[in-house]
Amino acid sequence: MVICVYGAGSVGCYIGGRLAAAGAEVVFIGRERTARQLTWHGLTLTDWRGAELRVPEPRYETTPGAVAEADLVLLTVKSAATADAAVEMGPLLKPGAVVVSFQNGMRNTEKLRDLLPGAAVLPGTVGFNVVNRGAGWFHGATSGDLEAQAHETLAARAADFERAGLPLVQHGDMRGVQAAKLLLNLNNAVNALSGLPLKEELSQRAFRRCLAAAQREALAVFAAAGIAPAKLTPLPPRWIPALLSAPDAVFAKAAARMLAIDPLARSSMWEDLEAGRTTEVDHLNGEIVALARAHGSRAPVNERLVALVREAEGGGRRDWAGEDLLAELRR
Repeated sequence: MVICVYGAGSVGCYIGGRLAAAGAEVVFIGRERTARQLTWHGLTLTDWRGAELRVPEPRYETTPGAVAEADLVLLTVKSAATADAAVEMGPLLKPGAVVVSFQNGMRNTEKLRDLLPGAAVLPGTVGFNVVNRGAGWFHGATSGDLEAQAHETLAARAADFERAGLPLVQHGDMRGVQAAKLLLNLNNAVNALSGLPLKEELSQRAFRRCLAAAQREALAVFAAAGIAPAKLTPLPPRWIPALLSAPDAVFAKAAARMLAIDPLARSSMWEDLEAGRTTEVDHLNGEIVALARAHGSRAPVNERLVALVREAEGGGRRDWAGEDLLAELRR
C-alpha cells in the first residue's frame, strides 16, 4: 500500500519522511521549491530526543497525478488551500481511498467530505511542532502525538507509524481532540507576534497571560457551542489558563512535565510570516471568533490577535514585548 503525503511542506515532509525511513512506500506531492531542495539534499529528519534519520532519494512530485497510486493520503496543505487540494485530488483518487486531514482548524474535514464523496475522509491532528532547518532538514521540536479518527485502514497501517516513531492514536470521536488542539494552537499568533522561539516566549509570564486570555475566551465559546475539549495533557483544558498565568518558576516546573520543547521550536505562523506567506490565523484564532459570532457573542481577545497578525502579514509589528501585547489585548 502506497502512502501519499499531499501538500508536503514542513509537517508533511517530517511525517512522510519518518514513514519512508522506516520502510513504508511514500510519495510526496508539493511545491517546486521543496522538490528542488530534496533533489539536491534528500531528506534529513531529526527530533528533540536525538533521533537522526535519512531518506537519500525521496520520491517528491510537483503534480497531483501520483495521488492515484495511494490507498492512504495524508493531507498536510494549509487550511486555506483545502478546497483547491480536494478539487485536484478528486478525479484521481482510488475509490474508497482514505484521506486523513492532518491540518489546523476544525472544519476542513466537512469541506473535504463535501468535495470528495468517494473517499473516506478522517479528521486528524498533529500534536508536535516541526521546524524547517533548510536544505531538506526537518526537525521535530516538541513532544506530542499524531491523532486521527479510528478506521480499519489506519488500524492496518498502525505498525508503519509505530516503526516510524510516530504512534498513531485513534479515537472514535475527534471533535474534542480538535478543540483541545485548537486551544494550544491559539499560541501560534502570540508566538508569531513575539518574534521569539517558543520556549523563550513561554518562559515569560506576560506572553503566557496573553495566551491564557485567548484560551479563556475559547473555552467559553466551546461551552456555548456544546463542545467539550479532550484532555491532551496531564491537566484538564479548563485548568491550563490558570497554569499559564502562574509565576514563571511555578509554570516552568509544571510545564516540564507536560510538554518537551526544543530551543529551536517556533510556531508555523512565525515561519509563514518569515517567508512572506499568508498565515492560518483565520483557521486558529479566527475559528474562535467565528464560533462566538455563530452563538451570538464575541471573542475580542482573539479578534485583536487576528487583526495584529493580519497587520504583521502586511509588514506590521512582529517584535512585541509581552507586557505591551498584553496591554493591547486588554484594551
